[in-house]
Amino acid sequence: MTSDVVRVEIPGNRDDVLKILKRTGISGVPVIKNKKLVGIITRKDLLRKPEETQLGLLMTTKPVTISSDADVREAARLLITHKIRRLPVVENSKLVGLLSVADLIHAIAQMKITEQIRDTYVSQTFALWEDTPLPLVGRVMEISGVDSIPILDSESRLQGIVSERDLIRHSIIEDSVGVSDFSNGTDDDEWTWESIRDMHTLSYSISKVQLPDRPVKTIMIKNVVAVPQNAEVSECALKMRRARVDQLPVVNGDKRLVAMLYDRELIRVLCKESE
Repeated sequence: MTSDVVRVEIPGNRDDVLKILKRTGISGVPVIKNKKLVGIITRKDLLRKPEETQLGLLMTTKPVTISSDADVREAARLLITHKIRRLPVVENSKLVGLLSVADLIHAIAQMKITEQIRDTYVSQTFALWEDTPLPLVGRVMEISGVDSIPILDSESRLQGIVSERDLIRHSIIEDSVGVSDFSNGTDDDEWTWESIRDMHTLSYSISKVQLPDRPVKTIMIKNVVAVPQNAEVSECALKMRRARVDQLPVVNGDKRLVAMLYDRELIRVLCKESE
């Protein structure tokens, strides 16, 4: 586990979390109140609720936790079952560390597992065109639930990968003013504020996480590390570790994209090893 954990405290605001995620490249942080763990806030939370600023409304409450003496295979089972990327390590309700999918990938890289990834761990995937606007990329990620998407050119060749990390890194905070107009009532509505509806408006500020209207090719990672279908489990884990990525495109003999290998799928080998 990582014992020196980046964290945020309540009260706090979204902008502080966004700065941390941009600066460190991590995908989420624990939320602390009165020295106790009360939640987790992630990149997905910021992109899913772009207009929310309060940590208490953005975070996931009552996060799944694990103790420091638990077996690493139990950690893998919890991450897979709950479809999460990190486990706060807690002792007596206090945060003492954080165990992530990346930590388990590091462990797998050292285990010398020679099983091939061919059918067991790879996932079917879809791709986007390199000129797709970033706001649409963000929406597609939200709908599909994926953390990253391969990017192709007009000839279906793999050109890059874009991930949530890339979207957060290039996101901006956009401030604007919204207006509520009280003059939209109808004459036959007895509850209309007759005395003020034609002269009063209410202005309020809106602050939201916004993606710039640029093609995805301007921010995607272009130096993509890919693996063949017969690559071995620990070999792939090592490539992920060295490249600091959460996924690897899987290509055929013609170097064409055929599938994706995600770190959250690769850690299933730990559960298999314990059977």
